[in-house]
Order: sequence, then C-alpha cells, then structure tokens
Amino acid sequence: MHLRALQGKEKALGPDHTSTLDTVNNLGLLYVNLGRLDEAEKMYLRALQGYEKAWGPDHTLTLNTFNNLGNLYADLERFDEAEKMHLRALQGKEKAWGPDHTSTLNTVNNLGSLYKSLGRLNEAEKMYLRALQGYEKALGPDHTSTLGMFNNLGNLYADLERLDEAEKMHLRTLQGYEKALGPDHTSTLNTVNNLGLLYAELGRLDEAEKMYLRALQGYEKAWGPDHTLTLNTVHNLGLLYADLGRLDKAEKMYLRALQGREKAWGPDHTSTLNTVNSLGVLYKSLGRLGEAEKMYLRTLQGYEKAWGPDRTLTLNTVENLGNLYADLGRLNEAEKMHLRALQGKEKALGPDHTSTLGTVNNLGNLYADLGRLDEAEKMHLRALQGKEKALGPDHTSTLSTVNNLGNLYVDLGRLDEAEKMYLRALQGYEKALGPEAVKTYIPALNAAQNMAVLFQQTSRMQEAEGLYEQALFGVEVVFGRTSNRYCSIARILDALRSNITV
Repeated sequence: MHLRALQGKEKALGPDHTSTLDTVNNLGLLYVNLGRLDEAEKMYLRALQGYEKAWGPDHTLTLNTFNNLGNLYADLERFDEAEKMHLRALQGKEKAWGPDHTSTLNTVNNLGSLYKSLGRLNEAEKMYLRALQGYEKALGPDHTSTLGMFNNLGNLYADLERLDEAEKMHLRTLQGYEKALGPDHTSTLNTVNNLGLLYAELGRLDEAEKMYLRALQGYEKAWGPDHTLTLNTVHNLGLLYADLGRLDKAEKMYLRALQGREKAWGPDHTSTLNTVNSLGVLYKSLGRLGEAEKMYLRTLQGYEKAWGPDRTLTLNTVENLGNLYADLGRLNEAEKMHLRALQGKEKALGPDHTSTLGTVNNLGNLYADLGRLDEAEKMHLRALQGKEKALGPDHTSTLSTVNNLGNLYVDLGRLDEAEKMYLRALQGYEKALGPEAVKTYIPALNAAQNMAVLFQQTSRMQEAEGLYEQALFGVEVVFGRTSNRYCSIARILDALRSNITV
C-alpha cells in the first residue's frame, strides 16, 4: 500500500513534495518493523534530505526524522551515528519547543535507551529521570507515557542490580497500567512479563513463574497461541525452567517457541535464532554437545546473514561456540572463537563494556584450561577491575570472576588467595540475593563446592563437610537426587564422614 501510494504521489506531486516525503518516511517505519533496516535507512535519508530542503533543518518533521534515524542506527549498532542523530534532534526540539515539550522528552528517552545499550548506565539514568519528571509535569503521574518511563527505569535498575528499586518501578508501572488500561491490556502484560524477568534475576523463581504464566495466559487470550508476544513469554518460561533444573519442561517451551517463531517469522529471523541459541545452551547443559554445536552453528550462520559478522548477537554466539569447544577439548578452536568475539566487542562496544569483560573472563578460563596461567590471571584481573567499576564489587557477574580467580589461584598453589576469593564470592552472593535465594543459586553452589575442595586439600575436614552439605542441598533442589552432580557430592560426603580419602 505504501509503495503504491508513493508511486502515485511521485507521479502527481513530484518526488520532493512534502506529502510524497511523508509516505517515504512511513515506508521507512514499515521497513523497520519488517526488519529490512538497510531499506529503512534509504527511506529515512531520502525523507531527511527532502524535509531539510523544503522546511529547513529545524522543522519538526526534519527533527522527527533525525530521531527516527537515531533509533535505526541504534538497532544497527552504529552507536556513534545514533548518538549524533539523537543529539541533533534534541538540540533542535529544545530550540523549537522547549526542554519540557513531550516531543523533546521522547528524544531524551531515546537517548537514555541508547546509553543503556552502550553500558553508560549513569547517563542513561539521568536521561530517564529527566524524561520522567517532564512527563509527570506535562501529562500527570498516571499517563501511559509516564508509566513507560517507570518501566524503563525498572529495566535500568535491574541492569544496575538495584533490584529493590527495580521492583518498585515495575510495580508502580503495573498498578498504573492496570488502572488506566485494565489487567489484560498488552502494556499491562508486558510489565507482568518484566516483573517475571526481575524475579528470575532475584532468584524468586516461584514468583517469576507466576508472572510469566499470567502474562502467557493474557497474551494467549488477547492474541492467540502463536502471536510473537505469546511466544516471547513461552521462551522466557523456557529460560526459567532451565534455571530451575526442570530441563524437560525447558526443552518443551523452547521447541514450542521455535516452531511458533519459524511459522510466524521464518527460520532465519533473529527471534527464531534467539530460541535456537537457547536450545544450544540447554543441550550443552544436558551434555548433548553434538546437538548444541548444531544449534550454535545454525544461530551463527543466521546472525551473520542477517546482521553481519561484527554484531554483538553474532559475537555472543561466537563466544558460545568457544565455550562449547572448550568443553569438547577443542581448545585451539575455542581460543580462536573467544579472540574473535573479544576483538569484535572491543571494536563495537569498547574495552570496558560489560559484554566485552564477559569475554575477557571466558578467555581467562580458557587460558587456565590450557595451562597458560599467567595469561589467565591477566584476563581475570582485567575482567574483575572492569566489572567492579561498571557494576560494583557485589554484582553477581563481578562475583563470578572472583570465583574464577579463586580457581586459578588454586592451580597456581596460592591457596590463601584462593580462599579469600571464594569467601568473597560466597559472602557477595548472599548479600546480593538474600539468605534463601542463595541456597539454590548455581554460581553460589559452585563457589561453595570449590571452597569445600580447597578445605579438603588443606585437611580442614569439618569445614569442608559443612560446605559440601551446603552444596548438596542446593544441587538436590535444582538438579534432583538422580543427577550426576548430586551423586558425586554425596559420595565425597560419605567418604569424608567415614574418614576415607577420596
């Protein structure tokens, strides 16, 4: 319809008429929704040039197109260009409409989202708070635009692990949407889904499941079982069941999401590929490594085709393959994958972005496996310093690197330093998650088991026994009594109690 309208307007009014340009801009919006981003850019640039010529650089139509280009470049991960577009739009709107106009605030919000993607979280918070204050003043505290800002702040605070604040923001959003739009509106259900994500992050997994199931039932009722919003929640349930160790249910959720997304979007759409990637992660956890490799390779080929070799989604899959190859003992291939991921992320995101630091951490683990312990220490210390700066000393991602350093120091025979690392990790996890959630949090169980092994090696048997018991309890809850890990820890405990050296 838009192409037919464009052809008619070009013929009747000419290619540079403002009505023609409006249709060009609408085509750009359509191409964005279809994922045809290169075509969208062409439309936006044509509209921008036409508007600048017809109306000047500071007209609202021109400025809105700068804003649209900023959003597009963010989607394309051309972040420097995105920032330039949004700042150009913001300056123009502040001049034309003032700092508190809702159109100005929309661009402020977009800048916040850009800074969040870039890991510049303090700048993102400033933008979001400015937009929130402006919307509250202009539209009131219960307007849907205001509520959208509470939602964005909730997501940001979750990234910052200010989880109590994140919950307050999401609950405020939920109450507002339920009042303004009703309990079954998609905006309400989106917030329910976000609360599920938050509760999963907090380790409050039963509450997370309730939120996801409420969102799923609402989406199925409103949109049907095969709508993309429904399938997103099905996928989230798969992630949750994987965290809970309910791996059969996780696989069922992923396969349902995959079939639905293949039907709705096709086999090569990024949403489809996201689920393929999750299946790869699940199969790796289940020890089905051949199937995991097939999933990862399909994901990688799809992302490279859709986004190119240097997009972060592509690079994350490269990294997943590196981790898999390490598990398979194909260590040279693993190193190639991790180095490719690191170089790409340093270029795309910068050396201090948390995703880059995650890759640095994985390289440290690989170098430890290869016996290149000095290189491993350098990687882990770089990751630790970066995460402490970006996320804080008690963030769970920071603590994961602390635990890895503990493992490395054991390999180096620096056992006092190893003990300090493990103790810091255990205390940090309890502080971050609380005394109940930490009991079944897998990274905390790993740290407890690592410290138990250390105490066993240094003949501190009673302390080792207590930590093995702690790990055994959590492993039973998460993986069950028949799991290999449970049986292994149980055998070690039996031997300890019988004073048998294992």
